[in-house]
Amino acid sequence: MTGPQRSRNPFRELQFARFRVSVLKQAKWRELSRAAGDTSGKCALDVGSDNGVIGLLFREKGGEWTSADRSDEAVAAIRQTLGEPVTQLRDATLPFPNASFDLIVIADLLEHVADDRAMLAEVARCLRVGGRAILNVPQLNRWGMLLPLRRALGLTDEWHGHVHAGYDERSLRALLPATLRLTGTRDYVRFFSYALDTALNAGARRAGTGDANNVRPVSGAQRAMYPAMRAFAALDALIPFARGYMLVATLERTAGATDAYAASSLRRNASRE
Repeated sequence: MTGPQRSRNPFRELQFARFRVSVLKQAKWRELSRAAGDTSGKCALDVGSDNGVIGLLFREKGGEWTSADRSDEAVAAIRQTLGEPVTQLRDATLPFPNASFDLIVIADLLEHVADDRAMLAEVARCLRVGGRAILNVPQLNRWGMLLPLRRALGLTDEWHGHVHAGYDERSLRALLPATLRLTGTRDYVRFFSYALDTALNAGARRAGTGDANNVRPVSGAQRAMYPAMRAFAALDALIPFARGYMLVATLERTAGATDAYAASSLRRNASRE
């Protein structure tokens, strides 16, 4: 969708206004877009698409997209932004047929799911052989310099709604079913970006301005501060060796024993029709 098309939807325009002043949202989009690559011609699913902004940006890259999320508030916000139906998830289940998608993008959601192993099994079931999944998750970083400060400020996993503290290559590999293979990881959000995130979240928490649907307008002060925030976050480039606080993992669906079950299930469904 082009800019003029966006402006006809006030809620959508508000979400993009928030995106344009958020260094971290933009960094997340860059990493997800890079990992997904060319999406044209693909049948794809995005789960947890930041109130629809990530979902809309992926649609602009090409492909046939479906969006889903867990909470009533998130589903409603994504629906308003996209202007199309959004699937609501229950627990760790993806309510789609076997081998439905070439690409599945899960952003900031796996850490909220109690049975993350079951969700990854669902991802494998819903991917076609050779298809890919992209996960955006907190990186397991127990010794991060900013973590004690965040806990002292009340920015705990519980406050974020995280059931899991984070993941690394080892813990992700341990969760994967036999038909999903970890092909690569890339971390981002280093010290300076995370310090900025800490300050912004601490300020929002103290002011009580948390807003599930992000309907609060962008202020002039936020716009004025954005160049300085972007410059501060750019200091991450000075410490490329530091461990990032966020992780993007790329998974590939491989052939396996479950494919026989998937094929028979598809045949049964076709026969019923």
